[in-house]
Amino acid sequence: MKSFSIEEITSLVQGELIGNCKDLIFAPEQIENAKKGNVTIIGNSKYTRLWETSNASMAIVYEGIKILPGEGKAFVKVKNADLAMAILLDAFEPEPPYFDSDIHPTAVVNKTAKLGNGCKIGANSYVGKNVTIGDNVVIYPNVSIFDNTSIGNETIIWSGTVIRERSEIGSQCIFHSNVSIGADGFGYRPSIDGRGLVKIKHIGNVVIGNAVEVGANSCIDRGKFSATILGDGCKIDNLVQIGHNSVLGKCCIIAGNSGLAGSVTLGDGVIIGGSASIKDHVTIHSGATVGGGSGVISDVEAGKTVIGYPACDSREKMKQWVALRKLGRN
Repeated sequence: MKSFSIEEITSLVQGELIGNCKDLIFAPEQIENAKKGNVTIIGNSKYTRLWETSNASMAIVYEGIKILPGEGKAFVKVKNADLAMAILLDAFEPEPPYFDSDIHPTAVVNKTAKLGNGCKIGANSYVGKNVTIGDNVVIYPNVSIFDNTSIGNETIIWSGTVIRERSEIGSQCIFHSNVSIGADGFGYRPSIDGRGLVKIKHIGNVVIGNAVEVGANSCIDRGKFSATILGDGCKIDNLVQIGHNSVLGKCCIIAGNSGLAGSVTLGDGVIIGGSASIKDHVTIHSGATVGGGSGVISDVEAGKTVIGYPACDSREKMKQWVALRKLGRN
């Protein structure tokens, strides 16, 4: 079990130590559930009331906090408590699952595949023809990577993930369990005789930049002609659908249960809240935010926040909701 002294934690987060506590810290914990030997976080003044009854030995706190830690306890003041706690979580992170051998005997690796130095491939995984994998890539059991795919250095791929043919994956990406990358896009048209549907094949691919993280059970469909693209640093939550030929700029965030229809364009730094729906061929410009549960049916200007269904400017939508509430009282 990992443990750190109060002084070591203070140094890690580069904070200011207040109080006197000699306990070794062996785990971070929520303020309500913390015990002796735990470190917790107070990132907002509304949580200060919980400190009085908390059993935590110490807390990472924002620099504007007014209360004192109390006898035998300690605070470490920092400018941003959330970012400081992120550093601590890295420090306390348990070791990853163990590999008995770098390439498990049951893994199937095509003889034309090229593996970089330090790669690990788990049991029952499949690596297809002409796949190129960079250095220190970790592929957990039951992953399938199909032909002509390339994967950059230090990418981690968790069990159940399927990466279809011709995908291009950057370095330092993380794909959580059961991600689907490069499946056929969703496209059908009525047949000429009107008795059925004609499948529109998608012959493009998926291109994913560096440091992209994709949550469990999310799907990124390949392009119809060219590519579905995710820029560097994008973070995709669980259960997200990204339709064919969508293009995401750098550092976009998409929360769970959201969906982008085909040919959606996101600028840099776009944030999409949970369960939002984005219509096909819509452009959401850089720095815009889409509130959770919203339905976007038209372009969104740079830096704008939209909410509602259909989505519109957040201030305008609030006025509409207030007016409707007043009508209900009459």
